[in-house]
Amino acid sequence: MRRMGQFVDQTRFEQRDYTRFKRRLGVETDLLRDLVESNSLSRHAPMAGLELEAWLIDGAGRPAPFNETFLRRIGNDDMVTEIGRFNVEMNVGPRPLQGDGLAQLGADLQAHWSQCRKVAAEMGLQVVSIGILPTLADADLTLANMSDRARYRALNQQVRHMRHGRPNCLDIDGPQGEHLHSEHDDVMLEAAATSLQVHLQLPADQTVRAYNAAIIASALTVALAGNSPLLFGKRLWQETRVPLFEQSLNIGTREDGTHAPLGRASFGSAYAGYSLLECFRENLERFDPLLPVRLHAARKRLPHLRLHNGTIWRWNRPIVGFDKDGSVHLRTEHRPMGAGPSVADMMANLGFAIGLMAWLSRMDEPPEQRLPFAVAHSNFYAAARDGLDANLQWIDGRVLTAEALLLELLACSRDGLLGLGVDTTLADGWMALLEARLVQRLTGARWQLARLDALGGDLAAMTLDYVRHQASGAPLHLWR
Repeated sequence: MRRMGQFVDQTRFEQRDYTRFKRRLGVETDLLRDLVESNSLSRHAPMAGLELEAWLIDGAGRPAPFNETFLRRIGNDDMVTEIGRFNVEMNVGPRPLQGDGLAQLGADLQAHWSQCRKVAAEMGLQVVSIGILPTLADADLTLANMSDRARYRALNQQVRHMRHGRPNCLDIDGPQGEHLHSEHDDVMLEAAATSLQVHLQLPADQTVRAYNAAIIASALTVALAGNSPLLFGKRLWQETRVPLFEQSLNIGTREDGTHAPLGRASFGSAYAGYSLLECFRENLERFDPLLPVRLHAARKRLPHLRLHNGTIWRWNRPIVGFDKDGSVHLRTEHRPMGAGPSVADMMANLGFAIGLMAWLSRMDEPPEQRLPFAVAHSNFYAAARDGLDANLQWIDGRVLTAEALLLELLACSRDGLLGLGVDTTLADGWMALLEARLVQRLTGARWQLARLDALGGDLAAMTLDYVRHQASGAPLHLWR
């Protein structure tokens, strides 16, 4: 899951760069169309991988901007920088879904996590997986804390250019009446949000149904995994990362008068119809190149298409990748879930997401024909705001709380996992963990807020308590 952005080595661009990039983007979009229409995409057995973003913190629970030193010491190519010097990302390569493949994926994640904890401790630091670090201050999000990579400098330069030098305004209203307003001249607000991203690869003939299922499932997974209720000391959404990320990259489509506005970070514009190619065609037609660098990879590797797609952040994003034999595949990157609170919880969340997508995508009547995209859209933002208390409209027309619907859908997710060939014991263990959590009406976000109240509003004490519990390895419902 290596990022195309790693090959960005320019920070300033001229008009000819945009013209050249756009021309090559058009050619590569046509190449992908040819692969789709000739049924030449991968038919590989189902696989899943993940990305997890995390924070480095000091002994006081404050962000520690030392990711360069940390990554040099860890010496693992699966660990890379994020935009903030206090963030890192670990990539866990794909495993087959059948049998114990997802157990192996979880073991890989645990091994990465243990290595991170060990190296951080050697530096006098700790690593923590949490959507938004509660102790993060607005003043921490400066260019001095941006990771020293050309792609981040280029991103910052280009976003400022597309905003015509206007500051980026963050405005979030919390359900309990708190309001946050902040202005930044750069893109560092993006550094405040970390997530668990699931990559699901299915055979080519299943990708459209799976992508649409991921869109429908997003409200459930963001409610289940909410872990970002605080930003700069304010109590906001259960998953504040959602409005934060969208507003931190608040540049939209070009103004051509033919479409409704669509941000580069958004829920998207529609379900897929006949192919995920539609998303890449939309990328070409509605979004100007953000990083129009000169790429020298072979055309068949679709380098410009992949880089451009990486600068458009749908909460469910189609990804072009390559099998070991060179075959092109399309997979779904599911991005709604916040990072944390424990490895066990994250793997259970991942299992629920994959199982629910599989169950929805195998229904006799496609659920996207029963639930309008506009309803899936409103469900998602309601769930991000209100978490388990959100009222959601389901595919059968009923309106239930996210909590009630999640409890009902655990069995459906289990059936979806078993239909993919996932080990029964593994699926049952995940559903039991999630049921225990839901019966206690727990999410990471709810735990944070309740613990903060118990500690008299002490953000640092709550953060360090969270880190202590996370380090124990116990799942959230056993935290005391």
